Amino acid sequence: MVNLSLYTSEFKKNLTIAYPVMLGQLGHVLVGLADNIMVGQLGAAPLAAVSLANSIIFIALSLGIGFTFAITPLIAEADAAKNIENGRSYFQHGMLLSTILGVLLFIALIFIEPILHQMDQPEEVVALAIPYFNIVAFSMIPLLVFQGLKQFSDGLSLTKYAMKATIIANVINVFFNYVLIYGIWIFPELGIEGAAYGTLFSRFAMVAFLLYIMKSKVVFTPYFKGFSFSEIKKKTLQRVFNLGYPTALQMLFEVSIFASGVLLSGVLGTNAQAANQIALNLSSMTFMIAVGLGVTATVRIGNQKGLKNYKELRRIAISVFLLMVVIDLFFAAGFIVAKDFLPTLYIDNVEVIKTASILIIVAGFFQLSDGIQVVVLGALRGLQDVKIPMLITFVAYWIIGFPICYYLGLHTNLKTMGIWIGLLISLTASAIMLYIRFHKLTNKLIQEKQHGTS
Repeated sequence: MVNLSLYTSEFKKNLTIAYPVMLGQLGHVLVGLADNIMVGQLGAAPLAAVSLANSIIFIALSLGIGFTFAITPLIAEADAAKNIENGRSYFQHGMLLSTILGVLLFIALIFIEPILHQMDQPEEVVALAIPYFNIVAFSMIPLLVFQGLKQFSDGLSLTKYAMKATIIANVINVFFNYVLIYGIWIFPELGIEGAAYGTLFSRFAMVAFLLYIMKSKVVFTPYFKGFSFSEIKKKTLQRVFNLGYPTALQMLFEVSIFASGVLLSGVLGTNAQAANQIALNLSSMTFMIAVGLGVTATVRIGNQKGLKNYKELRRIAISVFLLMVVIDLFFAAGFIVAKDFLPTLYIDNVEVIKTASILIIVAGFFQLSDGIQVVVLGALRGLQDVKIPMLITFVAYWIIGFPICYYLGLHTNLKTMGIWIGLLISLTASAIMLYIRFHKLTNKLIQEKQHGTS
């Protein structure tokens, strides 16, 4: 009989690390939530335009954020080994690569902006989306700088500082959204462009605030010491890059399958796309809770990897997985119970609300699969195992999931619900395959350690 206390005893520590990350990640989604709720008051077309623009921007964003995730396990391993010099090197190399990537992604987004005209989307939606797209694209630079700083701080298990910066950013975002979308007081009425400027200003504020905190805390001082381009080493850049790019691609595969859902629903019409955006935004909020526990898994497993304590590593990982199951069951029940109420927070269009409520039921069912695959990926990232998980997610989302989304969405009467059934199947396939990978890998490490000491 399994002794659950072996795992539940870790819940408190897991949550201590996770809750600031959860709140911080939720902050990113709340920026989108504020945009969606305020823009939704302008009508279905503006809401669909924000959805269309963000579907492309989120693909680039996933590449950038996924890449910065490489910083966390390297810092966690160095921190557990008390090797500040290695930690400092990984931090500075990671920040350099994050900043360069932010600039490159901004440039790439500007060059691909014309593709919005080629996506078989309603013309009124495209016309509204382009100005919003161009403004938010520029915010990729400060966001990637922030993410680099955040992942470094997370690797040291100091997760609360990024949370505070995100809260400040949300206040700024909501303020500028309100005054610039509707033209309040001395500010011009900019419509959805106002929401884009709110996002841009808030992301610069996040960087400034987090840097201010870090510069004022002694614990960070050794890591900021003496940055020089002459100290940049090809071998260290290569290690960060080799850990970062598979994680970036893994996130790309997942985010792009959801973005494809936005585009497929756009083919079905403006109302279908608006309903998809509502369900997607709600799912994104619960997903960020899972990301918080995923970071916890990365940090704690990275620590144990640094100590080479693989039995403890496995026990801690399972405690995170079990906690995720408990939380996701709660969210699944909440989605299903509140399916008719939640869409009314965004829009008063009866057809959109009816479609969104159906999608929210499917979203409720895939909470468990989505949460498990996120935390198992976090654990594998802590083990610095990223290439096989990258291939697993590609198979789950694009070999298994996308064909189902396409067929059920465009060639059956299920329409938008069919797209979301395909998403559910892909997430479930990913969760199962990733857990099998983790189980086999940790068993191998435990056996190798036993044979090495016997």
